[in-house]
Amino acid sequence: MKFISDLASRRRFGMKPGLETIGELCRRLENPEAKIRAIHIAGTNGKGATAAIVDAALLAEGYKVGRYTSPHLLKLNERFFLNGVPIEDEVLECSASLVSEKAKDIEELTFFEALTAVAFELYAREKVDYLVLETGLGGRLDATNIARSSLTIITKIGLDHCDWLGHSLEAIAGEKAGIIKRGIPIVLGKNSSEVIEVVKRRAEEMDAPFYYAPEIIAEEDIPSDYALSGAFNRENAITALAALKVMGISPKSLAEVVWPGRFQRIGRFIVDGAHNPPAAKALFESLEGEVELIAGFCADKDVEEVLRILKPKIKRAYAVKTVNERSLGAEELSEKMRELGIEAKAKESLSAALEASRGETLVCGSLFLAGEALKELRAYPWGKVRIDENEKLSSL
Repeated sequence: MKFISDLASRRRFGMKPGLETIGELCRRLENPEAKIRAIHIAGTNGKGATAAIVDAALLAEGYKVGRYTSPHLLKLNERFFLNGVPIEDEVLECSASLVSEKAKDIEELTFFEALTAVAFELYAREKVDYLVLETGLGGRLDATNIARSSLTIITKIGLDHCDWLGHSLEAIAGEKAGIIKRGIPIVLGKNSSEVIEVVKRRAEEMDAPFYYAPEIIAEEDIPSDYALSGAFNRENAITALAALKVMGISPKSLAEVVWPGRFQRIGRFIVDGAHNPPAAKALFESLEGEVELIAGFCADKDVEEVLRILKPKIKRAYAVKTVNERSLGAEELSEKMRELGIEAKAKESLSAALEASRGETLVCGSLFLAGEALKELRAYPWGKVRIDENEKLSSL
């Protein structure tokens, strides 16, 4: 995709929190973000699953729904959904071409800002009833935060991206709570008392009706046909159902929810994108017994802490390198595993590790690795994929 490739060159600028650049680009596009009703979602973990649940429920009610999330597993189109399926290349390129033209002289535009503008332009043109919109990083200064929200949702908050967002739960919660808009309802998922206090205080400052999901939705309210596995996905369901209840929607079925690579069972394999300590804790609680581990991590993650959390349920481990340029090498990762007392071997590829494992096996550590695993195990839900260099991008 030519114009997506043009925009992808922007990734060299990395993350650049702030709304001025995306605001200027959207002004040149005639403010498509103002023409959309967004359901805006922030949080450390659970954003994508919550978005997928809300999306599926709205579709079942007959609404035309867009969904913009990040990162992707295998193909960039996964970030852009329309009515339950990824956007076709041609449709995506149409919006990307316009954004590329308008952004020519905006030198500091990042790839994520460019893609966010593509999303706003695309979904405004498609005249969706709702856009389920996931933040990229944080909330207050995230490019998505110029959207016109009809509802805001904050999922589980933990310590991640601390260099950007702060080194305490309160600081990170303050950044996430920056998506709360004046007078617009806010639904908060299950969280610690520190997080609840910060979000509730911000809601009061903004005269935004505050709803704590566990207080308005119970475990038994989750439909029996709910499609996602894992204890943490039950928690995500409660958050999503609370949001839907605030909107006046009570779904009778959640059988159509698809969110691959998150505690996804494929034969004897469990594929999960967990890559930070809060996600590792949730994953650990969902494992019923001991497993073999195949893991690959980006070097900027808290690898030792994730492994330490999972260690009591790991029989043995295989370390691999992911496709991401920031990945730890397999030998370096296997050494970290052995230092923690985990029996570990480095493998030259994911396929070699999959072949070497024997019993129930967990694949985790990176969404890049989860995507590779789905491809290797022929479990990618949206057909065959062709991966080019621009579709191996990170979550920028």
